[in-house]
Amino acid sequence: MVWMNYDDIIRRLKAHSNPAAVEGMSRFGINPTNTLGVSIPTLRKTAKEIGTDHSLAQQLWDSGIHEARILATMTDDPEKVTGRQMENWVRGFDSWDVCDQCCSNLFDKTSFAHQKAEEWTSRSEEFVKRAGFALIAALAVHDKKASNRQFERYFPIIKRESEDERNFVKKAVNWALRQIGKRNLQLNRMAIKTAKEIRKRESKAARWIASDAIRELTSDAVKKKLRMSR
Repeated sequence: MVWMNYDDIIRRLKAHSNPAAVEGMSRFGINPTNTLGVSIPTLRKTAKEIGTDHSLAQQLWDSGIHEARILATMTDDPEKVTGRQMENWVRGFDSWDVCDQCCSNLFDKTSFAHQKAEEWTSRSEEFVKRAGFALIAALAVHDKKASNRQFERYFPIIKRESEDERNFVKKAVNWALRQIGKRNLQLNRMAIKTAKEIRKRESKAARWIASDAIRELTSDAVKKKLRMSR
């Protein structure tokens, strides 16, 4: 592990800046403001060198630099993350990749994860609502100790929000439904049932969410994987 301070890290990030990459990221819906175009593999390598550092992660987040914020999610200590910090950070989400990286690198490992997922899915702000569903998706993959019941309670929430036509929201709702449905056979059956109920709604977003989820959750590849994991 190589110790680096805040200034060292910012210099390194700027040294890896790539304006062409920023243009490409923008085409995929990533906010180009304060974005350097540093690749995720480079950020992961830097995070590995930094290690875990809660106070440094906060400094990186406060910089407002896109990649520094992603790096903050990779280096913060989930045991030191507070509910207030999660609220402060989620209000700063301005791009889907920062949102998703934060939820899957850090927030899903905190003791507040399930609570915040449920709270944020009820919020109106686009990226806060997305964060709620991104967090559900991340928990479905990473929280091995959670019971089926903890995920079953998300199905009514997914149904409730399935008519949100905003692109970043509907894709996250779909993501959460698919990840829960790939957790085990019982949840797979329940996720497919939920998707079929959603598909009946008079909403373009709902029909897309449901059809895409059913396509994956009924696929031979998913069914085979679930049978093998029993």
